Amino acid sequence: MTVFAMPVFDATVLYDGKELFKGQGAAAGWAAKLAAELGTEVTVAKIGTGWALCGNVDGTDCRWGIHGQRLKRLD
Repeated sequence: MTVFAMPVFDATVLYDGKELFKGQGAAAGWAAKLAAELGTEVTVAKIGTGWALCGNVDGTDCRWGIHGQRLKRLD
């Protein structure tokens, strides 16, 4: 199963209209899963009151948050 189809049941916060991970630890766990699937480094970054996943895919910087209990690209 792709990580993008797995449900995200971790606590979330809304910041600037984006749903983000509430805790750094939960975000780091999902970053590891996403990195394994994409084959690239994925880190976590604090955005306001929440945490997002950050990485580079095909030369493009990407950030991921959550939408409807699934990972979603923010930009």
